[in-house]
Amino acid sequence: MNYFGKNIKLLRKRKKRTQNEVAVAMELKRTSVNALENEISQPTVSHLQAFSKYFGIAIDTLINVDLQQLSESQFADLQNGFDVFIRGSKLRVIATTVDSDNNDNIEFVSEKAKAGYVNCFADPEYIGKLPVFQLPFLSKEKKYRAFTIEGDSMLPIPAGSIVIGEFIQDFFNIKSNDAYIIVTRDEGIVFKVAHNNIKTERSLHLISLNKEFQSYDLPIAEVTEVWKFVCYLNTKIPEPETDIDRLMKQMDDMQQAIKKLGSKIG
Repeated sequence: MNYFGKNIKLLRKRKKRTQNEVAVAMELKRTSVNALENEISQPTVSHLQAFSKYFGIAIDTLINVDLQQLSESQFADLQNGFDVFIRGSKLRVIATTVDSDNNDNIEFVSEKAKAGYVNCFADPEYIGKLPVFQLPFLSKEKKYRAFTIEGDSMLPIPAGSIVIGEFIQDFFNIKSNDAYIIVTRDEGIVFKVAHNNIKTERSLHLISLNKEFQSYDLPIAEVTEVWKFVCYLNTKIPEPETDIDRLMKQMDDMQQAIKKLGSKIG
């Protein structure tokens, strides 16, 4: 049975959106949304993709699962991106490759490949075309993947470094103050220190090591994959810290200490 119409109507009402608001967000006519909700017309592939992205729920879930039958706790999991429980498990399935000895490879997602990875991370054919390598000092019992990072938000880890992450199956296992490579629906791939606020706010609070970059909240429904930072590789020798650099750092530390002292006094 196809539950698509019932499900998108239920999800829209739970988000407290009108048909017109949904239509505008997805660049559809209101009459098209109404027809889909009331099963007057059948969804096209583009409709399925658009509604899946808008609600943050897998296409097969929208079609094959009667969401009205879920408990509130199951619905909370669903809205937090954990709809894999519908298949009987909360463990995420990952596309991977192995070497001739059946050991998991470390697939390398270069800067050029990152845009494609966001859309094809679960496609075995796409993953099978990525460059691979092995690092003997990493556990064979865990799954790793490598990503190139750009920008200065995670200094002193420099731009152009290759960061290697361990696959996290359950987002509730994300530990606050650890660094993660996070694959998102709309922001691409980000490398940040995370605070786990899933249970209370259904989000991750992401922080850069570079204090010049502001922290922000990322809804967990926007997250598709998480990799815990393990190590990084870089071929460049770090620039030596100058006396001016040290002085500026000391001044910044003093300013932060003064601000904290002022807030306590106030």
